[in-house]
Amino acid sequence: MAVSANRLELLQIADAVAREKSIDRGIVIAAMEDAIAKAARSRYGAETDVHAEIEPKTGDLRLTRHMLVVDAVENPSNQITVDDARKRHPAAQVGDTIADPLPPLEYGRIAAQSAKQVIVQKVREAERDRQYAEYKDRIGDIVNGVVKRVEYGNVVVDLGRGEAIVRRDELLPREVFRNGDRIRAYIYDVRREPRGPQIFLSRTHPQFTAKLFAQEVPEIYDGIVEVKAVARDPGSRAKIAVISRDSSVDPVGACVGMRGSRVQAVVNELQGEKIDIIPWSPDIATFVVNALAPAEVAKVVLDEDKERIEVVVPDQQLSLAIGRRGQNVRLASQLTGWDIDILTEQEESERRQAEFENRTKIFVDALNLDEVVGQLLASEGFGSIEELALVDQKEIASIEGFDEETAAELQERAKEYLAAQEAELDAKRKELGVADELTEIPGITMKMLVALGENGVKTVEDFAGCATDDLTGWTERKDGETKKEPGFFDGIDISREDAEALIMEARLKAGWITEEELAAQRAEAEPAEEPAAEPA
Repeated sequence: MAVSANRLELLQIADAVAREKSIDRGIVIAAMEDAIAKAARSRYGAETDVHAEIEPKTGDLRLTRHMLVVDAVENPSNQITVDDARKRHPAAQVGDTIADPLPPLEYGRIAAQSAKQVIVQKVREAERDRQYAEYKDRIGDIVNGVVKRVEYGNVVVDLGRGEAIVRRDELLPREVFRNGDRIRAYIYDVRREPRGPQIFLSRTHPQFTAKLFAQEVPEIYDGIVEVKAVARDPGSRAKIAVISRDSSVDPVGACVGMRGSRVQAVVNELQGEKIDIIPWSPDIATFVVNALAPAEVAKVVLDEDKERIEVVVPDQQLSLAIGRRGQNVRLASQLTGWDIDILTEQEESERRQAEFENRTKIFVDALNLDEVVGQLLASEGFGSIEELALVDQKEIASIEGFDEETAAELQERAKEYLAAQEAELDAKRKELGVADELTEIPGITMKMLVALGENGVKTVEDFAGCATDDLTGWTERKDGETKKEPGFFDGIDISREDAEALIMEARLKAGWITEEELAAQRAEAEPAEEPAAEPA
């Protein structure tokens, strides 16, 4: 069958639009069908259910009016009685929809304009959906584009199949782009918005550096070398931690390349940003020492609960470890995820001396001892009265110059002091109105009860309603710095696990949970024991 010129033209237009907008041809034809149906409704009445179908191969257009079969007609534009329907379709039943063919239409200027708007709108929506579907899965990729325009410092980039934006704060300092410049950037977000998908690019994102190395270093692309962490001060300096899965491959050497060619290519892309490549280590102390390079570290002290590490460096290395405006230690902290305190050997010595004097003073004042005896206890590592009271008496007697009688006297004085403190705290607890029931919770101390009372927690139900963060506090990491929010038990040595166990005991006592539920939760929290090996 020959295809008429206007039909052929209809298919050619559909093909051209589909190619130009990179959308499916079927979507364009569906848009044309909707447009023609809308134009036909302006001729036959807005309430008439007109459908248009375009044969994808031949371009034949068929107009039909759909009518709902009903018992009693309320709207003759789109309803028909069963009797009338059966005259055309003998098998028609109530609830069926019958389609009557309509004659071809001659479209006027207004109808054609209306049809054009529908097609444009549908094609634009399809194009937006295609862009969003294409780029939403590319978050984390590097793309190349051409600068289309610069608006108030924000750079609009033509990616070929879509538009993206690099906001002013996502550009490197002192970086200037003009229309027509080529730009390489990292996709960090794609959002579906009313005006179309918004693709956000960045040249300051830490992962931009990691992806650039993946492009320059085949070992990273192949998975032999892995980038574990990146910290950046965009445009100035960066630290990147790498590890090798093959013992024969040096991860740092692979990233540096022959005569520094690989790292230099990344540096050039980042406008001269200095990059320190550091071997990653699962041991946090080793990792922190590596991260503080080029400074030398004499000693590290870890506080795993607070994720804080104290680093002692030689006096002449302090400025190098801290870096200009604190840059070196700040980047090392971002890279490791730990807070880093830097002390010189002299500062650490002075602090240790101050701690020794403070512990000595506690023993002297609390137990009414001579200063020499207090110094002996402090030098043997005793840090508190509680520790002295609970330790095995033989351990105290083994200190040079002490005997069993002296040890027994010291422990007796320590226990009397603690009992007096306990009585004082108990009186304060009662004064704060903390219920006696709370004292029955296993593991809770008078110091904790006073702290709860000072924070308005006075009954078992109050305590049962607390969260672990309420007791121990929490940390928030923002802009590379960790901020510690205090909890009710701030200053009391208690882990998050122990705090959670206290809350669960309170919930059991309040009747919020049963013994079986508590036992099940404990079983889940405990690591499963490995089965014993069977005898050979």
